[in-house]
Amino acid sequence: MLRRLVEISRPVLWINTVGTTVVAMWLAGFLWTWEIVPFLLWVTLPFNLLIYGINDIFDQETDADNDRKGGYGGAKIKPSEVKMIGWAVVILNLPFLVYFAVTIPLAAFAWVLAYTFSFWQYSARPLRFKGRPIWDSISNADYAFPLAFVPLALGVEPIWPAVIGLMTWSMAKHVYDAIQDIDEDAAAGITTTAVKFGVRGSLVWSGSWWIVSTAAFALVNIPVAIVSGVISGWLLIANWRTPTSAEAKRLYKFSVMFPYVAGAVAGVQLVAGMMLGLYP
Repeated sequence: MLRRLVEISRPVLWINTVGTTVVAMWLAGFLWTWEIVPFLLWVTLPFNLLIYGINDIFDQETDADNDRKGGYGGAKIKPSEVKMIGWAVVILNLPFLVYFAVTIPLAAFAWVLAYTFSFWQYSARPLRFKGRPIWDSISNADYAFPLAFVPLALGVEPIWPAVIGLMTWSMAKHVYDAIQDIDEDAAAGITTTAVKFGVRGSLVWSGSWWIVSTAAFALVNIPVAIVSGVISGWLLIANWRTPTSAEAKRLYKFSVMFPYVAGAVAGVQLVAGMMLGLYP
């Protein structure tokens, strides 16, 4: 059962929560602090099961006809697994939320609650942001929330350009990745931003927000901003030249690599700084 839950949580995408949490610690001025451990544990299996397990529960119909699902892009669950997933989400996440409620400042906990609520309601009813054009994109700004709540939990003011940069980057990437599912979502009656705007309209939307995010990143770290601009620009141009959902599916593996590459650029700079004695 544990192996199945891990599979449903999509480990290849844990970088989006774990990586952001680690970067938040670095931006707060800590190379390492033991206070980060509860957050790191939470944003592995427990929180990713909340994100993707709930998504799989509410998207069974569309996932069944989606060739991308069933591999690293997401699981295809059985109706008999719904109860197991639901209980696992509660059992694995509730202890962390209780712990944070009594150990971190109120401002940090408010961000933690917003992080949890937004991902839960992305897929679940009554709000189900996924089925609301524009709101599905805006709700994905929540991927940046660790950049706010981790520093606040450590007693440090967040670097707000970084928070805004990752918020807008996440909004852009969500719609870009949703282009590949336009046909399946439309057939199931789910009107995402990608369905509403079509391929090229979605590329314009994503491109606009990626420009904003690149500008915000430039206020924090020029190399990361350059990498973000180059990769997002290449993804947009490649899909613009062949404006189809099939081409978006082909490009998806490169989109998945995007945060890994950007994170590596940040990590290399950190290691170089340590070797040059820039950190005590």
